[in-house]
Amino acid sequence: MSLKIRLSRAGAKKRPFYRIVIADSRSPRDGRYIERIGTFNPLLPKDSDERVNLDTDRVKHWLSHGALPTDRVLRFLDAEGIMKREPRNNPQKAKPGQKRLDREEEKAKAVEAAKAAKEEEKAAAAEAEKAAAETAADDAAAAEEEASVEAVDKTAAEESAEAEAPAKDAPAEDEAEKSE
Repeated sequence: MSLKIRLSRAGAKKRPFYRIVIADSRSPRDGRYIERIGTFNPLLPKDSDERVNLDTDRVKHWLSHGALPTDRVLRFLDAEGIMKREPRNNPQKAKPGQKRLDREEEKAKAVEAAKAAKEEEKAAAAEAEKAAAETAADDAAAAEEEASVEAVDKTAAEESAEAEAPAKDAPAEDEAEKSE
């Protein structure tokens, strides 16, 4: 006969309460058991003393007779210091699924594309600003050149006007002398 130290559920609906029992491995979970050796109340806080109650002497007795604890009961026995439970290591369980990896990859591509578009936009804005600055500089140089040409034309016009003015004044004076 194969003996197990396992939990047997009791309590109301949505209010679980477990008995820690010694049972034949072939008997049903909540069915016949050989001896009740403790209780487990999962509704109590984890640091509560009343959460797990074990009769350690009876647990040691049944372990010596070949009873094997289930994983959950082994956790309780490890906490009591009766047996040592090796922690499980399943690195595959923590890995995300293929769909999540695909979504993350698409998201990363979208972020990368957005960064590239932003960089292109900045480069285009800088190039446009540079072109505007060059155009403004060219316009300023052209305006300055035009202003200097106008200034030269104006001074030339003033000089020619001064040269013509005495000539016009002279005939007027001649006519004034004649009329006298």
